[in-house]
Amino acid sequence: MALKGNLRDFSITQLLNLINLARKTGALVIEGNVAATQIFFREGKLSFARLGQDDGSLATILYRNNKINAGQYRTIKERGGQMSDKELGLMLINAGYLTQDDVLTSLQVYFTGIVRQLYTWADGLFRFEVGTLPPVDKIAVRIDLENMIIEGARQMKEWEQLQEEIPSLEMALKFADRPGTNLRNVNLSVEEWRVVSYINPKNTIRQISRATKMSDLEIRRVVYSLLQAGLVEIIRPEGLTPPLTSRLNIPAQNREQQKSLINRLISRIRSL
Repeated sequence: MALKGNLRDFSITQLLNLINLARKTGALVIEGNVAATQIFFREGKLSFARLGQDDGSLATILYRNNKINAGQYRTIKERGGQMSDKELGLMLINAGYLTQDDVLTSLQVYFTGIVRQLYTWADGLFRFEVGTLPPVDKIAVRIDLENMIIEGARQMKEWEQLQEEIPSLEMALKFADRPGTNLRNVNLSVEEWRVVSYINPKNTIRQISRATKMSDLEIRRVVYSLLQAGLVEIIRPEGLTPPLTSRLNIPAQNREQQKSLINRLISRIRSL
């Protein structure tokens, strides 16, 4: 299958569907603005993935999935630096620290997470290298693509809708002068609280997304929910600001001070 092109013309979901239907073995290489990504398949099933310079070692993946603690992670890094992922996985299983299912499940979560990041990539060159297999020292899995294709199609539709509602992340947010909801019943999620703590006419939505470590899709979801609740308005940012840090134009971070932001809005409503 001679497959190459640009994501502007062929979405990730469409590529996955082709690979699934053709039951192909090989590597899908995507070179985007953020990082180069390699997704490996065996007979139409996801087997391995790696994203740019991200530390995709087994030890790091297990640590991120809370399968090993910080002390165990440091010990593995210090003493097992020359050990391959296959050797490390086998050692941990034989020693009784983890089960085979623990290892495989953690890898599946990590690999599918990389693919999910690609759903909203709108630009980037891709090519499919037929027959290319994962590195021999890495652990491969077998993940059916059907559910990922369905999820990708849904996410693409959501992405298109959110782009229509919030076309630019270079705009800023401010609290609405006349909130369109009963603020006494407001119940914000953890992600929404994080964004609320950074709302300031000088902070762009993109700056907030970087400070909260949210993807473009995630920040649009949160901003859209706040817009729908009538809590915020989109405005042009007030002048140019340096890159947002955890201390730039931010109300105090503890929960009580965060809640005061909403309490001030409630007081404003009561005074109308």
